[in-house]
Amino acid sequence: MGNVASQIEEKLKTAFAPDYLEVIDESFLHAGHGGARPEGETHFRVIVVATAFEGASRLERQRRVMDVLSEELDGPVHALAIRARTPDEHKS
Repeated sequence: MGNVASQIEEKLKTAFAPDYLEVIDESFLHAGHGGARPEGETHFRVIVVATAFEGASRLERQRRVMDVLSEELDGPVHALAIRARTPDEHKS
C-alpha cells in the first residue's frame, strides 16, 4: 500500500471507526487519462462500513467521507469512488 492509500485508510479509521474498510488503488486502470500520474495513487475506490452512517442518506455519507479526505482530494487524488454503508446494509 502506498503513502496516499495509507493516509486515506488512517483518516477513515480515525473518523468512522469502521467495521470494514477497503481502500483500493485503481490508478492502473486510468493510465494515460487526465489526472493520472505515472507513479499512480490518483484514482481510488473506498468501501467503508460503519455505524456512524446510520440515519444518513447516501449523499450525506459520501460528503462525510469527502470532508475527511479533503486534503487528499485537493492534492494527489484525482478521483474517488465511495461506497459508504451501515453494518446492516453490508450484511445484505
